[in-house]
Amino acid sequence: MDIAIYRERIKGELDALAQASADARDARAPVELDQQSVGRLSRMDAMQVQAMAKETERRRKARMEVLRGAIKRMDAGEFGFCTACGEEIAEKRLDLDAAVATCIDCAAGGRRGR
Repeated sequence: MDIAIYRERIKGELDALAQASADARDARAPVELDQQSVGRLSRMDAMQVQAMAKETERRRKARMEVLRGAIKRMDAGEFGFCTACGEEIAEKRLDLDAAVATCIDCAAGGRRGR
């Protein structure tokens, strides 16, 4: 298993998420109340867009934490091993998501940590 390839993929995803977060900053800003230019329905639409942007940002931040955890496991020499049972994670599973922390059995709830 070539950990350097997974590290680059993870760093690339982290960079893309950070850029997306920066690009969407305005969408998460508070909605200003301006009775002259924005009607009640338009303000409600703007607030809904803001709420969706905030939820997207929350999910983006959660994914970034997962990715950072994978890098920490790499640095500690624990990458590619299930955090629940210690068994090796299948390379095909890592190819689908390099930041995955558990083997397929533990993810499905079939195996308990040893």
